[in-house]
Amino acid sequence: MKNSTLALVALNLFATSSYADTVVVTADRMIDVIAGRVVERPQITIMDGRISSITSQGAPVAPDARRIDLPGMTLLPGLIDMHVHLTSDPHFSGYRDLEFTDNFWTVVGVANAKRTLEAGFTTVRNVGSRNFDDVALKQGIERGFIPGPRIVPATYAIGATGGHCDSTGYPPSIRTPMDSVANGPDQLRAMVRKLHKYGAEVIKFCGTGGVLSKTDAVGAQQYDLTEMKAIVDEAHMLGLKVAVHAHGTSGIKDAIRAGVDTIEHASLADEEAFALAKQHGAYFSMDIYDDDYILAEGEKNGVFKESLEKERVIGRKQRETFRAALKAGVKMIFGTDGGVYPNGDNAKQFATMVTWGMTPMQAIQAATVTAAEALGRSTDVGAIAPGRYGDLIAVAGDPLADVSILQSVPFVMKGGDVVKQSPQRSLQ
Repeated sequence: MKNSTLALVALNLFATSSYADTVVVTADRMIDVIAGRVVERPQITIMDGRISSITSQGAPVAPDARRIDLPGMTLLPGLIDMHVHLTSDPHFSGYRDLEFTDNFWTVVGVANAKRTLEAGFTTVRNVGSRNFDDVALKQGIERGFIPGPRIVPATYAIGATGGHCDSTGYPPSIRTPMDSVANGPDQLRAMVRKLHKYGAEVIKFCGTGGVLSKTDAVGAQQYDLTEMKAIVDEAHMLGLKVAVHAHGTSGIKDAIRAGVDTIEHASLADEEAFALAKQHGAYFSMDIYDDDYILAEGEKNGVFKESLEKERVIGRKQRETFRAALKAGVKMIFGTDGGVYPNGDNAKQFATMVTWGMTPMQAIQAATVTAAEALGRSTDVGAIAPGRYGDLIAVAGDPLADVSILQSVPFVMKGGDVVKQSPQRSLQ
């Protein structure tokens, strides 16, 4: 009993000490993504991992607070990528991934989680991995075993037999059972329940064909409206958001009618799809940087010839759709398909988004406040605001003048803890 009491006292002391931890961060300027403006000489106070106040430099500071001063730098919220595959590596494309044991990809995920966090992405939505690897990464990060971003896991992406999320490209003699293949409303409802049971916090399904799958047509619809509605209704009943992989026009529109929350890729969306998205409040997550990487490096990496041909057709069209959707007023979020290109290079997409119609502020908002809204986590992430996590990044210079500087982030903080800092900056 005595030892138990001492242990309890020690635990309480630890909890009190942790809660009392206060960090004050200053910089030359801060981007307020909610208001869409720049704040000069900000002073952010973080207590117990969450932002407690935002004042101007010179305001009173708790005497025991740790200070982090970042002169010459611009503060932004930790970035959010809404479409990554942390357990993928594009250098092993096509049949090359067959060289490795299944658990190899978990190890890849550990390295990619660290790389992604150090690139300034403090939150990601992992929309497809096998063996519940993204849940394993999330658990390892949250328990302090490995560094990485906050992960919203989808576990497996659900797919139809022979579809983009099935394992295609093999003869019948090679058995390729996929734990996420389901057909018909009843099977799909059961699949949603199963994935939720084992840790899915968002449901992802493949509504149309894809680029990197070998045998299907990129725009062909693979679930009908009844099947899509079964997935969405079941997920929403369980309190989960739903993302749909959809390049094709009919699949995009049926997915929106079914009530999905985000459309991934959205390459062939038309004016009717834009109107439906606005009517239903759906977000477009368009990975418009990928085209550059796939066409430049894909053949060397082992990407199927069929996939390269599909990318040559779809890549330019997707960028044109991005510009049209933005002009039409569709809500746009930052999603890169990390894993199709190297994870950690996520910020390369910002410049592409600006080239195709966004202002730098809009592109940054797509990866912060708007992404947080789409996640349903606006009280936790996506802005430098009281009550939200102390997830901050800092860059030298002004990203509103040159958004490409987000490709080199020298300072990253997650939950009030510094996870990356350039040698020339010092803690006080």
